[in-house]
Amino acid sequence: MNITAPCVVSLTWRLEDAQGQLIDELSEPTEFFYGGDDLLEKVEEALLDQEVGFEANLHLEPEHAFGDYNADLVFHEERAALGEPLEVGMQFDGMPPGAVTQGMPADAVYSITELFPAHVVLDGNHPLAGIALRLALKVMGVREATEQETEAASVGEPVFSVMTGAPPDSRLH
Repeated sequence: MNITAPCVVSLTWRLEDAQGQLIDELSEPTEFFYGGDDLLEKVEEALLDQEVGFEANLHLEPEHAFGDYNADLVFHEERAALGEPLEVGMQFDGMPPGAVTQGMPADAVYSITELFPAHVVLDGNHPLAGIALRLALKVMGVREATEQETEAASVGEPVFSVMTGAPPDSRLH
């Protein structure tokens, strides 16, 4: 079966930054919905009409991956307003509870990047924003999407929406 929308593809991959530093590795085949929210547009373009066994090495500039870094998405909040416990790397899907800074987009995922005695630095950029990436992938399987997957345009949580900052092989969600 060739890859066309909608379908489900099983992929393995190795994701690195432009200097070759490992960011994420899927050594076991993982399913993604093709034609929806699970994959970056440039990844889908490379996979179109391919089949099991296809391999590609993609170079993704920030504008084709997670966008340019936007300094306007970095905010300082009073530490006391956010409550405890707080730690660097903690993430909030949307405005953190207690946040009061004007102009914080409600739909961003905020990561705590720095903790100070009086304030916290919240970054609404994707952790890979502004980074050129290298993605080596292999198609391990292709199947028809179920009705539920087609309606959801996903086989689960979008992989490329938020990266947890966890170690490699933790998945990019």
